[in-house]
Amino acid sequence: MKSPRVGYLLGFFACAALLGYALYAQFVLHLEPCPLCIFQRVGVAALGALFLIAGLHAPRGWGARVYAVLIALAALATMGIAARHVYIQHLPEGAVPACGAGLDYLLRVFPVVDVIRKVLTGSGECAKITWTFLTLSMPTWVLLSSAALGLWGVAVSRRAARRHL
Repeated sequence: MKSPRVGYLLGFFACAALLGYALYAQFVLHLEPCPLCIFQRVGVAALGALFLIAGLHAPRGWGARVYAVLIALAALATMGIAARHVYIQHLPEGAVPACGAGLDYLLRVFPVVDVIRKVLTGSGECAKITWTFLTLSMPTWVLLSSAALGLWGVAVSRRAARRHL
């Protein structure tokens, strides 16, 4: 790849494809996202926004290092949410928390910090596996994809930082 800008934009398009498939799964396959799925979408969207801004900015030197840190943090946060979701999906049946209220209701009734805490504890709806590809559930794919995108973003940023020297 000749330009780090292209690398950043490829990361953006990968995030857009992930979000596009999530919307396809929701509206065409009729798979309703649980609250943890929605949080993962927010994480992928944040990662995509960082890739897009970096691609448009085309940073060099210390600017590229800043994008590396930001992209790594967004990827790690998304990975953490996806890992929590995978963990809940693999709990024994009796250990799964009961289904809770929907995210829209929680946001109307509780402060945001409480909503985040409640969602990350998970609920019965988050434990259901309704979609798999190559035997892996959607949160597992999000975990793997965000890890790959995080590594990609750091590698592109390192290359951009070196080009400045």
